Amino acid sequence: MTDNTDNLPQEIIPIFSGGGTRLPAHIGILAALKDLGIGFKHLVGVSGGSIVTALYSTGMSLSEIHQLALETNFRQFRGFSLIRLLRDGGLSSGDKFEHWMDRKLSGKTFEQLEIDLHIVATDVNGGGPVIFNRVTSPTMRVSQAVRFSMSIPLLFSFKSYKEHLLVDGAILSEDALFRDWAGDGTPSVCFRLKSNNEYKPLVKRSWVPLTQYILLLIRTFMTALSREYVNASYWHSTVVINTGALSAVDFDMTAAQKDTLYALGYDTAKAILPTKISPLLKSQR
Repeated sequence: MTDNTDNLPQEIIPIFSGGGTRLPAHIGILAALKDLGIGFKHLVGVSGGSIVTALYSTGMSLSEIHQLALETNFRQFRGFSLIRLLRDGGLSSGDKFEHWMDRKLSGKTFEQLEIDLHIVATDVNGGGPVIFNRVTSPTMRVSQAVRFSMSIPLLFSFKSYKEHLLVDGAILSEDALFRDWAGDGTPSVCFRLKSNNEYKPLVKRSWVPLTQYILLLIRTFMTALSREYVNASYWHSTVVINTGALSAVDFDMTAAQKDTLYALGYDTAKAILPTKISPLLKSQR
């Protein structure tokens, strides 16, 4: 019998997990999906991945999102308030980022989006996922959900929502992300960004040593999180992009580094995704 897998509708549900400031890699992945002719009606965004998926879901083109990433100084969203850390659990409130995000999204709510967007945050009160989309939160501004999802512990203040205490969605286990998002069995593919540990000589700062220690701790935690092994049950549905020494909290990233991340996302997805998607599509016949 002739294998007609290549003639099957090429549709998946992309899950963009984690990333932080490495979000240009997610833009490259979206570009690869377009060039491969792989379509989607749903997008899942987690942490840094929620930023890119939210922008794309409002109708912004990939070239516009790429240019926005290149031009945006990530440092503007970072704070250093130890008082806020003690009071609200983070060096930065995250309010400036949320307002910036809301402007870029034109204040849109989930029910106004062109694509079914699902944004995932973590409830540290119960340890499980909290999902925002046009079913669970139709009138919520998407920028608020993005703010919930990218609340890197200690870096950004935690946020309460109803009975939940929300932080970064990237700290969830994989089984929280792999579900029937569309309700029709459309296969999901999770794109994960992986960083490598890099030793850097410790430069003593003139400002409070505690702040420097906390920033190093956050970087180590997020790097370790990105290097967590992929469960064998999900390996066939996971594409890992190695971003080298660039971590989720590199707020001083240059335009050249952002372009490198874009290329890594594009090249990896373009090379690996066809081998991953073929068995998934076969299983849907």
